[in-house]
Amino acid sequence: MTFRDLIWDTVQTLLAHKLRAGLTMFGLLWGVVSITLMTAAGDGLREGQRQVASQFGEDIIIVFGGRTSLQAGGERAGRRVMWTIYDHTLLAPQTPSCEFVIPELTRGNVSVRSDYNSALLLISGSQPPYQRLRALAVDEGRFFSWEDDREGRRVAFIGSDVRKQLFRGRQALGQVLTINGIPYQVIGVMKTKEQDSSYDGRDINKVFIPYGAMVRDLPQPPPYPPGTMDQMIVKAQSLDVHEACVDEVRRGLARIHHFDPADKDAASIWDTVEQSRAFETMADGMKYFLGAMGVVTLLLGGIGTMNVMLVSVRERTREIGLRKAVGATRREILTMFFLETFFIVFLSGGLGLGFAHMVCHFVNKLKMPPYFAGLWATWQVGAACVALLGLVAFLSALYPATKAASVDPIEALRFEAGG
Repeated sequence: MTFRDLIWDTVQTLLAHKLRAGLTMFGLLWGVVSITLMTAAGDGLREGQRQVASQFGEDIIIVFGGRTSLQAGGERAGRRVMWTIYDHTLLAPQTPSCEFVIPELTRGNVSVRSDYNSALLLISGSQPPYQRLRALAVDEGRFFSWEDDREGRRVAFIGSDVRKQLFRGRQALGQVLTINGIPYQVIGVMKTKEQDSSYDGRDINKVFIPYGAMVRDLPQPPPYPPGTMDQMIVKAQSLDVHEACVDEVRRGLARIHHFDPADKDAASIWDTVEQSRAFETMADGMKYFLGAMGVVTLLLGGIGTMNVMLVSVRERTREIGLRKAVGATRREILTMFFLETFFIVFLSGGLGLGFAHMVCHFVNKLKMPPYFAGLWATWQVGAACVALLGLVAFLSALYPATKAASVDPIEALRFEAGG
């Protein structure tokens, strides 16, 4: 019997039992669909969260002042620690693992007026790298430069909602607005962005000005001590040295402000990298759990396939005996049942993968909600499905094929399927 004959016999057998083959294939197909869609949903959730988180900042840490909880250098515990407007220049040389150490001074509820409207807004003063670190994409104009900062120029970069509020659909670029009665020229407008977290408000509702102008025109009001600022924005040279950067920041600030480096309350750090890693761990756990549910479904389909093949062996006992009587070898009988099982399993798997990817394609054309990037069906999951299908096919065929190959031809010719 040639291999072509075996394939033809397999197709004829499946066509003769369409309903049984179809139900068996559906169980396997649904298992593959479950694995693909569930893991795709998990990856889409993780990617969606990453995209939204990237709108807040680019792997940054934000360092706030606090209160000491440990005694150090003769200083009492409970002492208030506040950053000065020059701390970033003192800290930068002590943090070689950090790419940027920049200051941020903010004032809330500041009166801002244009020729068309007025509002109480939050004003943020920082340096040019702030645009990159806080993901402030430019819609019109530009962000302020180092020259603007050094010279303390009165220029402003405004959030997208600020433009709507102060200019009511009119051209904002080049216009003058007054901040606490001081005229500033609008040099740029920010693109609208989603933002899932904030420490002082959404960026689209802020006005950004150079740090030099902020320190001069809008210093911290009483009861804050003069010459203080709110927080520093820090970014490591790379993710590989991120932890070293955080440690250097703590130690550097401890030296400058005379507190214990182990005193985490003295310098409160918001680590967006740590936060992202925690969410990724949670998303991966969800993905693997959902994928495991799909694997269980596929394995149950494999058990169903094995049972169907055992029924097939019983029904075809006389046929197997006849084949052996006319010269069919044990290997040919094994090949026949293995081929039939593999045909069922891989045809089901192929249809399942095709259907799952089609669902992903059409779902991804829809408008996605925040924190969800769609169904991300990766090739790695497809390859894992193919490998799993091969294992399921082999295990499902092994016992029925072995049982068929061990049939005694004389006893098989006497066998009655209904008896």
